[in-house]
Amino acid sequence: MADRVSVAIKLGGQLPRSLLADFEAAIISDGASTDWQGSEFTVAELPIDQPLSLMANEVAWGTFEAIEQFCRDNQLIFARWAGGCAGSFGPERLVFNGIEEMTFAVTDDDEVMISRDDVRRLGSIASIETHFAAADLAVPALVIVEARQPDGGNHG
Repeated sequence: MADRVSVAIKLGGQLPRSLLADFEAAIISDGASTDWQGSEFTVAELPIDQPLSLMANEVAWGTFEAIEQFCRDNQLIFARWAGGCAGSFGPERLVFNGIEEMTFAVTDDDEVMISRDDVRRLGSIASIETHFAAADLAVPALVIVEARQPDGGNHG
């Protein structure tokens, strides 16, 4: 049986309108909703001029597998927090900036923590500050666009 924890994710970027049904299906597949009470998500709940925040309790292994893969495949930016499961894994924050992904150890209150080994690996206060800045990724608004052009721009 999978260890289950609470999970929250904030995502944004440009989402082509043609992918809305697949996006909604990924969210429903993972059981995420716009509140902790868990009503099934619909695209009518998409925010205007802000990132989409989703959450769920009792998420297997603390990952929204379908949502996160959809975001990776479509270069949507996200930051996900997952609570820890005693004896299995600690709480974490995962950020994806549209290109690369980084994982950070956090508290149950989503405060980034670093270990002595991290301090040694990072080597300087400037590097430590850069590490914290990467963890605090500012997720942009989720914007529905008519089409994403090959150059990455929105021309529709």
